[in-house]
Amino acid sequence: MHILGQDLWVLADGGDEHVSKVVDFVEGKVEEVKKNTNTFNTLTIAILTALNIADEYLRSRTSHEETFEDLERRAERLINLIDETTTSPAMRVLSRESF
Repeated sequence: MHILGQDLWVLADGGDEHVSKVVDFVEGKVEEVKKNTNTFNTLTIAILTALNIADEYLRSRTSHEETFEDLERRAERLINLIDETTTSPAMRVLSRESF
């Protein structure tokens, strides 16, 4: 792979297609940094790119954790509602009559 003027060899479990996607993603992020900064220093570009990717990753992870926690709370409320409904006296009478 070739990024920021550097040829790199990468071994990955995901196969060539996955590596290609990762390279394309990183190259896109590098181009964003180049467009938005006045530096041509490759180390600075690489660091800024890494920071942007890390920021995006951490924001995404936080969002996924919040969504997961919300889903857990909703599932717990549904379980409690089901338990309350199936253990209410009216439900017990209905279930005896249905047999």
